[in-house]
Amino acid sequence: MRNSTRRGTKLAGTFAACALILAGCSAGTDNKGTSEPTAKAKDTITAQVAYASLKFDPTSTSGALPLAANWHVTEALFDLDMATFKTYPALAAGDPEKISDTEYKFTLRKDAKFSDGEPVTPADVVKSFDRTMKEGSLYLSMLDFIDKVEPSGDNAVVIKLKKPFPLFLQRLPLVHIVPAKATDAELTAKPIGTGPWKYVEINEQQVKFEKNDLYNGSKPAPAKNMVWNVNVDDTARVTAMQQGDSDVMENVPAKAFKTLESSGSKIETVQGFNQAFIMFNTKKAPFDNNKVRQAVFYAVDAQKLIENQLAGQAEAVTSFLPKNFANYHEAKVVYKHDVEKAKALLKEAGVNAPINTTLYTTDHKWVTDLAPQIKNNLAEVGINVKIESMKSSALYPNITDKDNADFSMVLAPGDPSVFGNDPDLLMNWWYGDNAWTKKRTFWNGSEGYKQLHAAMDKALASEGDAQQQAWNECFDILSEQVPLYPLFHRKVSTAVKDGVFSEFQPIGTTGLSFLNAKLK
Repeated sequence: MRNSTRRGTKLAGTFAACALILAGCSAGTDNKGTSEPTAKAKDTITAQVAYASLKFDPTSTSGALPLAANWHVTEALFDLDMATFKTYPALAAGDPEKISDTEYKFTLRKDAKFSDGEPVTPADVVKSFDRTMKEGSLYLSMLDFIDKVEPSGDNAVVIKLKKPFPLFLQRLPLVHIVPAKATDAELTAKPIGTGPWKYVEINEQQVKFEKNDLYNGSKPAPAKNMVWNVNVDDTARVTAMQQGDSDVMENVPAKAFKTLESSGSKIETVQGFNQAFIMFNTKKAPFDNNKVRQAVFYAVDAQKLIENQLAGQAEAVTSFLPKNFANYHEAKVVYKHDVEKAKALLKEAGVNAPINTTLYTTDHKWVTDLAPQIKNNLAEVGINVKIESMKSSALYPNITDKDNADFSMVLAPGDPSVFGNDPDLLMNWWYGDNAWTKKRTFWNGSEGYKQLHAAMDKALASEGDAQQQAWNECFDILSEQVPLYPLFHRKVSTAVKDGVFSEFQPIGTTGLSFLNAKLK
């Protein structure tokens, strides 16, 4: 989810300068005969975004930038309000007709068209599901309860499930509907959708949108144009926002709060699921022993990381979920800095000599800022690490995703809550039958993996208190097994320029959403 510093400030200024147009062709005249311009109407929303990617295919992308951008351009049958995590009918005309516990009929929104003017057909929906659920897809483990999707007449589809699935509607936002005729290359470069916006241009510096005049849904675009300037570098993003070149900025570093507030921005902060995690190669000794993995988490002083590197803008982990999530439960094991406990666990695991290894990290600045303290903490318990940082696009294919992978530990960021916040979805992202457990942690098929999935299955077969108890069991298992586990859950801060919006809802995950925004 990412890239390098961008030359966005000058370009952002250009678009901000073009962001106002005259509301009328004539000018008013006061009683002295002087001309007075009419009120100006804003026609462009400009934003500073913190992540970079050119892989925009809605059926396969996991990048923070394309995921958030696609919320505005492509629709699912049911979409997710990212501020509330509530679902609502998007491309579907309304709630589905329940044929049975495993069969649902969805009627498409009347007269729905793609932004190129082509009408949406059931064939487009079926093909989109097929693409999103293809073998090897990271989405597959979150959708594998679906058996098949079939057309029903000229304007409906029937979704058949393998078994009753109580979180069915919450998963539909994963499948964005795109034209069946679109090639993978076309979807990757500039997808076409049915949403309130359409793409004009996508490049490494900017994503440009235009209002989709053919959109007939419930969330129309609040402006004619929208420009997202890509600035991965915190300083460049803050400078552009401080200079008044942007209306909204994502991922505000805590040290810039006062600077931006003094230059006319309001800082909105939401506790989220976003995290830095430590991931282990569970095939490689001594990290094949969960006691050694636990020792690492006891050794790291996460609270000190929160205070020093994150200026307090995070919450210490007491469970897989943060405390503000509806299904939170304090886990069986809560990791607090305890050097002696870490040493004792290493001894129990039979590790007597120092461990010498490499800690690989992604090159996101806020992640690399964590590494020196983590290195020092681990050294206190006899785990000596060399830090090696690289882009995600290099780290995963070159270091982890190999049958003979020789790494031990990875420090990286992640946030699957961009897809939703139900516990089963969030756990399936990292611990499902997918690339994360097969090619990265190599935890797939282990005893802990089997225990977790038995508890997850129990949760999906239950309701109410019984379901929550089963999820609690899941969180307890993860806190003991820790094949991949968060160090903290970050607060997500967004800067919003004063006087631009009458309505704007910040979100607690990566990305920006303007689907509920209204201009003043």
